Amino acid sequence: MDESFIGGKSRNMHADKREKVIKGRGIINKGVVMGLLARHTKKNPVSKVVARHVASTGRHDLLPHIHQHIPHGAEIHSDTHSAYDRLHTAWEHKVVDHAECYVKDGVHTNGLENFWSLLKRTLKGTYVHCAPFHLYRYLDEQTYRFNERQNEDGDKGRFLDVLRTTAGRRLTWMG
Repeated sequence: MDESFIGGKSRNMHADKREKVIKGRGIINKGVVMGLLARHTKKNPVSKVVARHVASTGRHDLLPHIHQHIPHGAEIHSDTHSAYDRLHTAWEHKVVDHAECYVKDGVHTNGLENFWSLLKRTLKGTYVHCAPFHLYRYLDEQTYRFNERQNEDGDKGRFLDVLRTTAGRRLTWMG
């Protein structure tokens, strides 16, 4: 599990706006996203991601998603974020300290870091802008693409799958 911040870079802002908006590490006014990645196994040959837009990186915002998606007793890998420090009571929690290294004894969050990279490149390169109130839509699209990346028919297979799920449903404009 890991979290990431989605939003524009401060260096791309006008100087007047940057002075008003950016405080500290520059994460103010960015969307917070939490991700959980189930690594591939013999039973499940493809890693799967669940990503959610959350209000903050606080324990009260992250723990409900962990409880919802991860069965008790499972092995969890995370960084040293303090919101995760009580997970060892219900799960086998292993931690990697990114200040020291990114992989230690097979514990890492690199699969999820890869997903964040794909998400951010898509937002920057394809969509150019992501309004915060639409962030969950972009997340849903990217998690679907990631989870179905090994569809035997490739993009065509994903497209046909989407068409099957929308058949007979009414699409409305919510402007």
